[in-house]
Amino acid sequence: MFTARIPVFFLLLLIAGCGESPQQPGTVQTTIDTPMAASEKAAATGTDESLAETARLNAWFNDQNEERLTFSPIELTMLGRKTQYDEIDQMSIAAQREYLDWFAASVAEMEAQFDYELLDFEAKTSYDLWRYIYTRNRDAFDFFHHEYIFEQMDGAHSFLPVVLLNYHSVASIDDMQAYITRIGGIARALGQQLDWAQTNAERGVRPPRFAYELVIDEAEGLLDGAPFTDSDGVAPLWADVQSKIQGLADNAGIDADTAANLREQARAALVNELQPAYTSLVAWLEQDLGNTDAEPQGVHALPDGENYYRQMLSFYTTTDLSAEEIHQIGLQEVERLSAGMEAIKDEVGFVGTMQEFFRFINTDEQFFYSNTDAGRQQFLADSAAFLADIEAVLPEYFGIQPQAELVVKRVEAFREQDGAPAHYYPSSEDGSIPGVYYAHLSDMTANPNYEMESVAYHEGLPGHHMQIAIAQELESVPDFRGQFFFNAYTEGWGLYSEQLAYEMGQYRDPYSNFGRLSNEMWRAVRLVVDTGLHAMGWSEQQAIDFFAENAATPLPSVIAEVRRYLVLPGQATSYKIGMLKILELRERAQTELGENFDIRDFHDVVLGGGALPLEILERRVVNYIDLAGRGQEFL
Repeated sequence: MFTARIPVFFLLLLIAGCGESPQQPGTVQTTIDTPMAASEKAAATGTDESLAETARLNAWFNDQNEERLTFSPIELTMLGRKTQYDEIDQMSIAAQREYLDWFAASVAEMEAQFDYELLDFEAKTSYDLWRYIYTRNRDAFDFFHHEYIFEQMDGAHSFLPVVLLNYHSVASIDDMQAYITRIGGIARALGQQLDWAQTNAERGVRPPRFAYELVIDEAEGLLDGAPFTDSDGVAPLWADVQSKIQGLADNAGIDADTAANLREQARAALVNELQPAYTSLVAWLEQDLGNTDAEPQGVHALPDGENYYRQMLSFYTTTDLSAEEIHQIGLQEVERLSAGMEAIKDEVGFVGTMQEFFRFINTDEQFFYSNTDAGRQQFLADSAAFLADIEAVLPEYFGIQPQAELVVKRVEAFREQDGAPAHYYPSSEDGSIPGVYYAHLSDMTANPNYEMESVAYHEGLPGHHMQIAIAQELESVPDFRGQFFFNAYTEGWGLYSEQLAYEMGQYRDPYSNFGRLSNEMWRAVRLVVDTGLHAMGWSEQQAIDFFAENAATPLPSVIAEVRRYLVLPGQATSYKIGMLKILELRERAQTELGENFDIRDFHDVVLGGGALPLEILERRVVNYIDLAGRGQEFL
């Protein structure tokens, strides 16, 4: 799972983790071979005038993108840079407006300065994409008062500490001083987000009660232990501070007095700045709890909720599909996948109904790891082994491959939730920070082994890690093309990867193949449930019942999933919509190219331009089909 919901500060709904990662084969290392750069293509096939205009636009994009990145020190850090290393993003409503005003001026400058008709194909794509990013974010911001600022999936209260834990590396005293300063920056940003949440609450916009309760648990978990409480434990950030200062002592040779001084500065920042900010957040949530809905409702119940949901569907799917159309697509996919699941039930010789088969695979001990630390470690090791196995056959299906490493980890204890979905956090731009596939392992009964293989492929290879790392490493397009995310493309690729892995010879066990279909069913159910909740007045229980009736997903995961849809309206619809579009485009390429179709070329076309809205992706594939049909190399 991966999302980027709030453009300014690059909120990623992949959710991360810091459990111990396994040693080999827990790290997957690959190599990269990028296509010819657009400027080289223009030199070979275009006019001098086209080449000059394309090169001028690409240089302008890189300058503009560097200016854009100054709005988000967090994004810079996640890209592996140490610019603005002691800062945290401004997260107020006013800061979001300032960012959008800057982007509007940038688009206007682009339209005034460059001749679109002179650009080559790739440069036209970049031009259209830059404008699309602005209009998409502008239109979404029209509904900023509808945002659920604090919820259990991707609120700043959990995201920002994860950035310090996993992305803020410390190799010098200056890096540690920047870390300490950022502790205060988190406190300031949390206050800005709280102001935003309070403003929305005054307008009657609050997430359901369970979201407040889970956020309170997460916030209190972050403050559990030294230096905040007298309990025997150590709070996550304080443990990280001590680990990183010890690393300086071991690797940079700082003396004991310097180390002690850094620890005291960090302790003071945690106790005097961070703790009051989180205490204020918890106090307000507890005070406002009585105003929330104990029985959750979809956003149709909010003021202008129908238009808000329509906008969210457009934002996440990058299409104009209506809630009714998406609902019907979901029902059709549920019916199709049910037939495939019945076939596998018969294949393994189970006698009984599908519901009885669900109960069997969700209760029989052969399908679960032990609910112990040893069981959790085995889950991580086996997931890494699946990834190492599929890595060996990637060259048969891909020309371009990622350079950055991939690791498998458990989610940090302070934000781990029983049954919550796995997710991916991206590698840094330079590959110095690996990509991470994170799993919630607090309740191993919510992690049946028959589903784990497809999840590993979705989050890792050939899924999110492959797609996102390649996008960040591309040299053939302007940098910004590897730094933006579109859910329908990114999650569509992740779900497509689950099926592709089957075509690559994985899922050798029929139960694992059932898990693949079950996980695809889970995404089809989302189309029905998300639209049901937010456009058709479904209750939480209706959504749970429909989910449980059609998918083998364990009940704790079903409940966690439905609650995710309730606080992130529209997001879950992007997976299946994106997958269906990629499959449609592949079928079109196969039909039109016939024996000239090469799956490696198709995948390189899809991955070689960075994440794209589905309409622009289709245009890219059509261009490839046209060129390949005439025997020419694609851009």
